[in-house]
Amino acid sequence: MSAALSRRTLIAGASAAGLALTVPPTATAAEPTAYAAFRLVRTRPDTPGVPEITLPAGYAILAGERYSVASRAEYYTFVVGPRDDDGVEISVRWPGVAVAAVVHQDTRLAVRPDPADSDRFTFTLPVRLTSADANQPTLQVWSIPENVPGMNWRIEHNDPDRVAGPWTTVPWPAGQVRSVVHQLVAANYICHASGLVATAAAKGHRWVLMGFETNNTLHADNPPHWHISYNSGPDFSAKTHNPHLWLDREGRNYYNGMDVTGLGRLRYYVGEPAPLYDFIGTANGGRGNLTCTMTLRGDGGIDIAAPTGPTYAIAAGRDGTLLDEVTVLRDGSPWLRVATIDRVRLGVTAIEVTGLADPADSESRVLRYDRLTGTLAP
Repeated sequence: MSAALSRRTLIAGASAAGLALTVPPTATAAEPTAYAAFRLVRTRPDTPGVPEITLPAGYAILAGERYSVASRAEYYTFVVGPRDDDGVEISVRWPGVAVAAVVHQDTRLAVRPDPADSDRFTFTLPVRLTSADANQPTLQVWSIPENVPGMNWRIEHNDPDRVAGPWTTVPWPAGQVRSVVHQLVAANYICHASGLVATAAAKGHRWVLMGFETNNTLHADNPPHWHISYNSGPDFSAKTHNPHLWLDREGRNYYNGMDVTGLGRLRYYVGEPAPLYDFIGTANGGRGNLTCTMTLRGDGGIDIAAPTGPTYAIAAGRDGTLLDEVTVLRDGSPWLRVATIDRVRLGVTAIEVTGLADPADSESRVLRYDRLTGTLAP
């Protein structure tokens, strides 16, 4: 354990840059610099505020406004200093604000109230990660419904009381937040039914389904978009085709900015086929073999065509938008209807799938997750 508290860092009224100068790190070659982030989750959302935080000697708040962020629901910040796997003691005093939990990565840390000061509490924070970026899981609330060979799928859980960064200057993307979950579920069904997952798994590759987040200043996911990505390997360190599917207020996809390793961003609009390759061999200018082709539809959906077999599509729902539901087509015929509701403040995602070609394809699922971390209940 690091030395007892001996210096005080008062965050209230100071910038993060000023804090870093107030308490400089003292890491040496024997004590490598490490990083840790923590979130203070308020019991009730209210006007954003800033607590007083006391750090041990040799530790500092990481410089930069993006590393110390207040929203209505929480406050998060980053600590830098000598690595300490066991953790260092952090003291927080926040007069008039009740704190429900302290989160680090996907863990709720034990909180110790101060019997002599009802506004103060302490906790032990492990400081062991090699970069600030490695602490992104502390800020993010997402669930991973599926992580199997050939498929990694996550659902981001967005709350208007947690907005940060560029999301504080734009209207809340209510339609996009609703629609993206329907589309993620539909894309997962399509990737399995079309054989895309099995083919990727056989190559040691994977598809990645991701939404967007509105609370993470390390990843300014703006404007709202989502991804059906192909990693030509087990993770993002492999060569990748990474579509950024931009959404309008009615949940429609209207632009695909696809980042391709070695080529930068390729731009596709409605009606323009966007091919994804596997980077195996020298065909197609060195991009390898075709894995599938995605084409944005006039109704705001997406056609997804594997090299063989039926063409699937995420299409608009019965009201012509993708807000309340999406229709999944197989070779142009209705196959499934997908509707979801994500209750982020309860930690519940309800998924309703209706078989349109065969009632046996109908399915109801409820995903229960820790509302502060996204970790799924067993």
